Amino acid sequence: MRIDVVSIFPDYLKVLDLSLIGRAAGHGTLDLHVHDLRDHAHDRHRTVDDTPLGGGAGMVMKPDVWGEALDDVLAVDAPTAGRQVLIVPTPSGEVFTQRTAEDLADADALVFACGRYEGIDARVPEHYASRGIEVRELSIGDYVLNGGEVAAIVMIEAIARLLPGVLGNPESLVEESHGAAGLLEYPVHTRPTRWRGLEVDPVLLSGDHARIARTRRDQAIARTVRRRPDMAASLDPTRLDREDRATLASLGWAVPTGAAHPVPVRIRTATTCDAEALADLAARTFPDACEQVIAPESIARHIATNLVPDLFRAWAEDDRVDLIVAELLAPQPVQEAPGGAEPEGTPTGPDLVGYAAVLREEPDAAGEPPTGIDPRPACVRARHGQVVGELSKVYVDSTMRGSGLTPALMSAVTRQATDHGTSLLWLGTHVTNKRAQKAYKRAGFRQAGTRTYNVGGQDAHDVVMIRRTGEGQ
Repeated sequence: MRIDVVSIFPDYLKVLDLSLIGRAAGHGTLDLHVHDLRDHAHDRHRTVDDTPLGGGAGMVMKPDVWGEALDDVLAVDAPTAGRQVLIVPTPSGEVFTQRTAEDLADADALVFACGRYEGIDARVPEHYASRGIEVRELSIGDYVLNGGEVAAIVMIEAIARLLPGVLGNPESLVEESHGAAGLLEYPVHTRPTRWRGLEVDPVLLSGDHARIARTRRDQAIARTVRRRPDMAASLDPTRLDREDRATLASLGWAVPTGAAHPVPVRIRTATTCDAEALADLAARTFPDACEQVIAPESIARHIATNLVPDLFRAWAEDDRVDLIVAELLAPQPVQEAPGGAEPEGTPTGPDLVGYAAVLREEPDAAGEPPTGIDPRPACVRARHGQVVGELSKVYVDSTMRGSGLTPALMSAVTRQATDHGTSLLWLGTHVTNKRAQKAYKRAGFRQAGTRTYNVGGQDAHDVVMIRRTGEGQ
């Protein structure tokens, strides 16, 4: 690649002779040339600027001087083979990103026009664009510099390091910040493993390359969410695997079915104010568990009898119940109703898209267990003094399947139940619900037996699964 830079301070660009860029230029990987704009100013003072037309502060760089300089550098009338790009660094340009660098690294020749003062006469880039030259006006950030040289250096370094042969180890490009994955790079460490009281993650010393890769990926996702939520909101769902989505969901971002990008969610403890929305969510999601094998009228009776606002209100008030919800924070479009009526679909409460509940067997002062807790199956055997909890509900809206919310909800409710003293969890899920069984196995549950469960007057056959807290986390 050939790179030309035109500036009134050519010595400013000598920094490019250093390090990898200078080495690449010395080896011929990069053909770098710096030109003095004043060589094309022909008056006694080598003037390159004049006062702005229409008035205003500062000085504007003259189009005739720039035109002569760029005519010498650019192949305007006889374009060379390949792609040639004129780059004008300016704070009013489009933002230069890693994607921009990747695009420009495919060019054959780049010409940087480094302006000063109030900038270059706007007719200069307009003229060359009209002559068939690809012109890019680019900004390296939302701030103003004294001139375009610093910005040109930044862009040249970002572009040149992508060229074959510039970096000693091309694999350095794979996992760095702002790469194709759209994530910031994970934290990096070296020896000593303990320094000033700080230790590295033991996983890095395990030799288990799969675990190391997963840990680093999770760290990269967490760092991106924390430092650059704008990047998290722009992630490509097609590049996210199941573990990525679960990590994202636990950090407040989920990928709805068919969505182009993640959306913000909040996983939190439910309150009594959520009771109506929870009942509505339960009515939508409960049929997913058994609608193929339980008669619709039995499902309807179960929902009308058991999954009602009063149940969720009681759970939210009960210290023996850990009730967690996932709330969608992105605004949802509504349909405007005719005649000024209340728009259909206008939200009247939190937009809940998932929930999970653990009910501990501890009796209250009257000796009663929590409302809605199921009898513990005989196959669930607890040791003396062990606090047992039923993982009664883990449901997400159909629009959020595969979003990562299910494992995130299970992790959140299990962690809270553990903090509240629960040491053994059990659950029942219909024998035909293989999707749920796989999800529970991934969360560390294992089959302990079966049970018969009544759904609206009809018997259902469940697989019973158990997990001791601290396992699978």
